[in-house]
Amino acid sequence: MKDKKKEAYQEPVTQTEENTEYIIEMRNITKEFPGIRANDDVTLQLRRGEIHALLGENGAGKSTLMSILFGMYQPEKGEILKNGKPVKIRNPNDATALNIGMVHQHFKLVDVFTVLDNIVLGAEDTVAGFLSKKKAREKVKALSERYGLQVNLDAKVENISVGMQQRTEILKMLYRDNEVLIFDEPTAVLTPQEIDDLMATMREFAAEGKSILFITHKLNEIMAVADRCTVLRKGKYIGTVNIADTTKQELSNMMVGRPVQLVVEKEPAKPTDVVLSVQGLTVPSKLSKKNAVSDVSFDVRAGEIVCIAGIDGNGQTELVYGISGLEKASKGTVTLCGKNISKASIKKRSAAGISHIPEDRHKHGLVLDDTLENNIVLQRFQEKRFQTMGFINRREVRKYAQSIIDRFDVRSGQGPVTTARSMSGGNQQKAIVGREMDRDNPLLIAVQPTRGLDVGAIEYIHKQIVAQRDAGKAVLLVSLELDEVMNLADRILVMYEGEIVGELDPAETTVQELGLYMAGAKRMNRGGEQ
Repeated sequence: MKDKKKEAYQEPVTQTEENTEYIIEMRNITKEFPGIRANDDVTLQLRRGEIHALLGENGAGKSTLMSILFGMYQPEKGEILKNGKPVKIRNPNDATALNIGMVHQHFKLVDVFTVLDNIVLGAEDTVAGFLSKKKAREKVKALSERYGLQVNLDAKVENISVGMQQRTEILKMLYRDNEVLIFDEPTAVLTPQEIDDLMATMREFAAEGKSILFITHKLNEIMAVADRCTVLRKGKYIGTVNIADTTKQELSNMMVGRPVQLVVEKEPAKPTDVVLSVQGLTVPSKLSKKNAVSDVSFDVRAGEIVCIAGIDGNGQTELVYGISGLEKASKGTVTLCGKNISKASIKKRSAAGISHIPEDRHKHGLVLDDTLENNIVLQRFQEKRFQTMGFINRREVRKYAQSIIDRFDVRSGQGPVTTARSMSGGNQQKAIVGREMDRDNPLLIAVQPTRGLDVGAIEYIHKQIVAQRDAGKAVLLVSLELDEVMNLADRILVMYEGEIVGELDPAETTVQELGLYMAGAKRMNRGGEQ
């Protein structure tokens, strides 16, 4: 549904009479947390059968607004209307009863349950009081095949990839037959092909009469699939525009309040000595009898960015785990600056000179119930500057944490003493990126470093990664974002089914050729020949 008339900035409707053009209206919503007003008099209107994007910087209040609609938070002021009538949404059960579903940015899954159990949890089919999984399995299989969301229904969540966890969340919502669908950063961990499939699925939902609220930082996705877009900045409503009448640059300007550079500028790499050498690395799979990583060898030199590209689930995660020590390799060696660290503990590998921005910021990046300042110095408490006679020097810790917060624009309600769990996902990510980049190690392993970040933050992080390279650091980048791969990499290594199947120069290849290697349709032998 596209409006014909040009709308630069559309003021929200404030009439009080019933308006059934909108399936959902959130009027004058205000929500406060300690030290921060997350939503400040925000009005959002969702039309029937439309895909409505919600855009804003990290910490702009997008997820908070959607959490209010899903009943996870209660606003201090404002009202919600469904089909023109006021409703009270006190908890997610109320939202479900109103046929409102949500795919959360940070997964709401039980790690020790199977994928199937997670999908049906709270909406179980029973026969004579007993749980009936047969009918549920058939329905979930039909949904996964219809929408291209392939999952292993019998795998435990703790053993599956982040991408499969995301698909589990989407199937969880589809299983409940909701008519209002909230997607909070649903493509953050999906591959380009999976994103295309999800965009097609969203269009199919809209054609079926479902209404979609879609939070994303990816302007390409908004331009491709949304009908309208509402922009928030620092908790305030900035405007609503018709996608047919705007551009990516205009949207990014509305979001951050300034022009944003969307293309990375960098000089050619000047690689020198080998910093990381991986030889014959093999890592077993937790999901099958095959190896997740099979006989992988490559070097990363000081002064270059080597990017591991591939479709999610082809061994990239396990490769990084094998290098960092999170998983034990069955064969092969890992050498850092000439020192064999293959048998070293995670702590010793980190101390030897590895900075690691992990794929899963909650599982491996943060102690969620600790303060931001403690998370920022998590691996540096033992340094002299942070100790006084064996005790932690709180003044130095706070001073250092504040410098990272300022430099990387980490937004939090209470500054250094904010609990990490209470921060938005993007700001959690910026805290981890800042912490790891400031450690001044010879090797930076960055896995999905801009996951969940807005265009302004992505611009800054990309410049910082290039700065690390130019300062003589070796950078191993793992990314599912093809634009990020092509923009940042000096060399691209493509993984397919646990093996390196291609080494490409981004200056001499295309996205289409890269896609062929990622899909396994093309590969090089050890000599570099196709």
